[in-house]
Amino acid sequence: MGDLLKPDLGLTVWTIVTFLCLVGILKAFAWGPLLKSIDEREARLKADREGAEKARAEAERIQRELEAQMAGVQAKSKELLAAATKDGEALRARLKAEAEADAAAIKAKTTLDLAAEKDKLVGDLRKEVASLSVLAAEKLLHKSVDAGVQKAVLEGFFKDLESTKKAGSN
Repeated sequence: MGDLLKPDLGLTVWTIVTFLCLVGILKAFAWGPLLKSIDEREARLKADREGAEKARAEAERIQRELEAQMAGVQAKSKELLAAATKDGEALRARLKAEAEADAAAIKAKTTLDLAAEKDKLVGDLRKEVASLSVLAAEKLLHKSVDAGVQKAVLEGFFKDLESTKKAGSN
């Protein structure tokens, strides 16, 4: 135990020399490549981090641009929808006015046609009644009436009928 507390000078020098040689060998062959590998990895991590930050910044820029474009598209779609609604309302109003005008024209034409048809039917009915009246009178008198006389009587009858009709309408 006493030898451990009294160091030998030669052993101490050789221990120091051996330690320094070991440090030099480790520095030359182990620590250099190890430190170089650590430096390279640190540089690669730094480059990756910078690349990720650039990519993130680019993604945020693209997101802002897309949001701006989406806002523009939404505004444009609202404008188009408003214009389409306005055009639709104008078209509906125009078509409604045209339909009402067409309906009024058809109603007026139909009224005129009905009045003309009524006048024609009344005229035909009057002629038929007059003919039947003449035939009945002819049978009562048992003699035939000349066609010219029949026509003159009918025309006189119609004139009297028209004048009676005009007098009644006034």
